Amino acid sequence: MAAKSDFNDRMLSLGLARVAEQAAIASADWIGRGDEKAADQAAVNAMRDQLNRLEIKGVVVIGEGERDEAPMLYIGEEVGTGDGPGVDIALDPLEGTTLTAKDMPNALTVIAMGPRGSMLHAPDVYMDKLAIGPGFRPGVVTLDMSPAERVSNLAAAKGCSTNDITVCVLERPRHEEMLSELRGTGCAIRMITDGDVAGVMHCAEPEQTGIDMYMGSGGAPEGVLAAAALKCMGGQIFGRLLFRNDDEKGRAKAAGITNFDRVYTRDDMVTEDVIFAATGVTGGSLLPGIKREVGWLTTETILMRSKTGSVRRVIYRNPA
Repeated sequence: MAAKSDFNDRMLSLGLARVAEQAAIASADWIGRGDEKAADQAAVNAMRDQLNRLEIKGVVVIGEGERDEAPMLYIGEEVGTGDGPGVDIALDPLEGTTLTAKDMPNALTVIAMGPRGSMLHAPDVYMDKLAIGPGFRPGVVTLDMSPAERVSNLAAAKGCSTNDITVCVLERPRHEEMLSELRGTGCAIRMITDGDVAGVMHCAEPEQTGIDMYMGSGGAPEGVLAAAALKCMGGQIFGRLLFRNDDEKGRAKAAGITNFDRVYTRDDMVTEDVIFAATGVTGGSLLPGIKREVGWLTTETILMRSKTGSVRRVIYRNPA
């Protein structure tokens, strides 16, 4: 296994950007076509092809499901040429398949990479999540607080009224009680139908996105991807795994998780420096969508390195 010092994030970052770009371009033909599976498969195929061109010994730790459930980019799949550093890869080839199929905002292709052993091997279960942007002391908000307490504490830390706080929440029936409590604080709520990686990322740039906090339950793998993004952008995220049955607890045990009540911080979920890339498929608050012109497709990718805190926006004009 390659040492962590062999993880040359600077050299690998542009290759990672291309992986995200090509997955987005592959899904472009399916925007607004109503076929979620076809859009996802196109992105998966392109991402896998590009990963296998990189000089890495990669293992997918956050992927498209377990080996028996996903034909490609499953958890545990090895990617890359087999030369170069050993790396963990977390990915969502198309975060927002429904958003893509319906041509709705904030569909992204998302991928993160770090040294081997640097990312939590989160099972495919739900995670209770809470995230805020950079610049706040630890403990301003916690998962043990009620939703109303979180809003009140964040408003106090920002020196504003609770009416000036906007919370991003995934629109699901399971969140109705939480939404009712939030509305009692006077805060604004930005509802999203899908795409909670983007939802968490919104917190890191509140001046641009208008989002101050994210809360609610969603996929645990997406929680690790969001933690990788905030590792680069700054901000806090907390996650606690939620289990509906013994089968899901068995998945957690298989992933090496024994404390089912643990609250994971950003640096628990991503323990080393990572690189992160996301390309816009449909336009949104973070990234513009793919732009079509006669003979051309143009993408925009956000490319980040936690080691340096650098955030680049890469525009790629590609012959159609």
